[in-house]
Amino acid sequence: MVFSSSLLAVTEYELVLKDHLFFPSRITIPAGKKVKLIIHNQDDTPEEFDSFSLNRQKVIFAKRKTYIFIGPLQPGEYDFVGEYNPNSARGTVVVVKEAGGGDVN
Repeated sequence: MVFSSSLLAVTEYELVLKDHLFFPSRITIPAGKKVKLIIHNQDDTPEEFDSFSLNRQKVIFAKRKTYIFIGPLQPGEYDFVGEYNPNSARGTVVVVKEAGGGDVN
């Protein structure tokens, strides 16, 4: 789910953690912009959002929400895992260049 407001300078993206899986497991964000990831842990156990490529780590307690800011990032793919369930809780942030953002000749 994506949220944006003219009052907020940062676009929000929501991830849900349920049954030790991230939904969606792939999110696409624009390159060169700071964004807010809201993570809702619907499981009965805590999980730790962990990403070396995003340089972020945060514990999400059971049945709680938290958020982290990422970016601005270069185009590419940035993996993340749930450190307590790394075989199932996996995902990717896909960073893409926005249309119309290229050079003008």
